[in-house]
Order: sequence, then C-alpha cells, then structure tokens
Amino acid sequence: MRILVTGGAGFIGSHLVEELLKQGHTVITLDDLSTGKKGYLNQIIHHHNHVFVHGSALDRSLLNELMENCDVIFHMAAVLGVKNTVDHPLKVIEGNIDATRNVLELAFPRKTKVIFASTSEVYGKNEQLPFSEDFSNRVLGSTNTHRWCYATAKALDEHLCFAYGDKGLPVTVVRYFNAYGPRQNGTQYGQVIPKFIKAALKNEPITIYGDGEQSRCFTFIEDTVKGTIACLDPKANQQVFNIGIDQVTTINELALKIKSLSHSSSEITYFPYSEAYGQGYEDMQKRVPNISKAKQTLNYHPTVKLEDGLLRTIEWYRQDLKHGRDDG
Repeated sequence: MRILVTGGAGFIGSHLVEELLKQGHTVITLDDLSTGKKGYLNQIIHHHNHVFVHGSALDRSLLNELMENCDVIFHMAAVLGVKNTVDHPLKVIEGNIDATRNVLELAFPRKTKVIFASTSEVYGKNEQLPFSEDFSNRVLGSTNTHRWCYATAKALDEHLCFAYGDKGLPVTVVRYFNAYGPRQNGTQYGQVIPKFIKAALKNEPITIYGDGEQSRCFTFIEDTVKGTIACLDPKANQQVFNIGIDQVTTINELALKIKSLSHSSSEITYFPYSEAYGQGYEDMQKRVPNISKAKQTLNYHPTVKLEDGLLRTIEWYRQDLKHGRDDG
C-alpha cells in the first residue's frame, strides 16, 4: 500500500515508518521536526520506497497534495507533553484539533483509511480499572486547569474521527498506554523512562514527582507499533482500541529497576508536583488498560516484558550519550 504517516519522525512514528517499509509498503513521512528528529529516520531515509517531507499537518494544501493516491493515513502528529499542556495550552489545543480536522476533512472525499493516534489520557480521572474502550464515565478536571487540555483535545479528535466514520470514512482510533523505547524524547515530553535512564547513566539523582506510588503499564515500542499496524485490518474500521500491556509497575519500582539495570549509583529523590508544574496539577494514581478487545479483534498480544524492554532502551541511550548527542 501507499501510506502517509504524519509525525513520522517522532518517537512512535519513526518506528512505525521502519516497520511499514519492512513489510513492503511505500511510505511518505510528514514531520515539521518540532519534536521529531530526522536522524531517527537515518536507517531508512534513502529507502527506495520512502519519501520524507519537512512540513506540517496544519498545512492543508501540502497535506492534500501528499494524500493523493494514498491508501492509508497514520495520523501520529501531535502536540503533547506535560510542560506544553501546562504552559502552552493554545499550542496543544490548536495543534491537535486543527491538524486532525485537516486530515479527516481531506481523507473523507477519497474515503482514505485513517488510523488516529490517541491516548489513555482521554480516560481522565476514571477510577474504574482496567480501562475499557466502551467506558461510560469520563471524569476530567476543571477547564481552568490547563492540565486537562491535552486529554480534552484528544477526546474531541476522537469525536471527529467517529463523526466522519458515521458518514462512511474508514477510521480507527488507537489509545496508547505509556509507550517507551529508543528515541523517546525525555527532555520535551517529560516521559519518565528516558528521564530516569539518562539520570541513571550519568549517576545523577533520579527524581520522582510525588510519592512514586502512582502506577502505569509501560508498553515497549515494538508492541505499540505491532498493535498500530494491526489496525489496517478492515475489522478495525469505526473502532477504538487500547494498545498497551497489562503489566502494572509503580514509579518507585521503575526507578529501582532502571537503577539496577543501569548499574547506577544514582540517588533516588522526590519532588512535589506543585513545584514542578504549579498548583493544581493532578496525576492519575493508576492507569491500566483492558486489552481484551485488541486481543480478540486484532490478534494483538504484547510480548516484550518490562525488564527486556528497559535493557534495550538503556543500551540505546548509553550509545546516544557515548556519541555526545544526549538528545533522546
């Protein structure tokens, strides 16, 4: 197939592009490099079935041109990250909603399949674990607390997807649960694993926000991509899927594991959320996906255990630091 990947030089996007090319597809990568890095595509940048385009999904005319004759669009481009959400809410709201609207509006007349990258953030403060795709109670904080703007924007993106789906556009929504692995950008996005690994490899303090008892289900990038590509199946049309793993790990356990696997002498320290992100910031204590729907419909079965994925990720960052890039 001929496939367009927006945000294809990003963390998940670059791994997705590589795998699609391995499977024999022709891929057009679109990325404005605001958070993605062209270097993440070094291994396939000159692949005979690959074209890289430096540009944005907000550029409607460019997007329309690139969609011509495409069979599928993976819409991975997004404005995300805790600091962006708290400090630049307009950037988050407009960057996510406007780009997604462009993709869907331009795909609709062509009936081009769209696979949209959403997030477990849309579940908000729901305490009914594990999170199922058909959850009925989405609980969010006040609209004057910017922390919730990303979750709200992505939820509206999902509404747009299903509204176009009702009109006949083949569309699938994937909700990612804490994807991690090589190339994840800990500096701008604030994800916990790259930040912990970098600190551990430098024997600097590993800083935990809050008490560290909040838990997550960390999904290795290989499994994340596998679940995403499985959505090419027509059975996934007009559906939403949790793409994650149900192995639960607390942040304290994660820090200790990374310290041990890195053979680090780092001290583990604690820092209040209020000092990191301002008063009113809320972090969800638990976030666990129900992946039974993805298993049954997509034959999605994550296989990479946390320790194995961390070892592979640590080695990538070790090489990254060794070569003086420190830009993971």
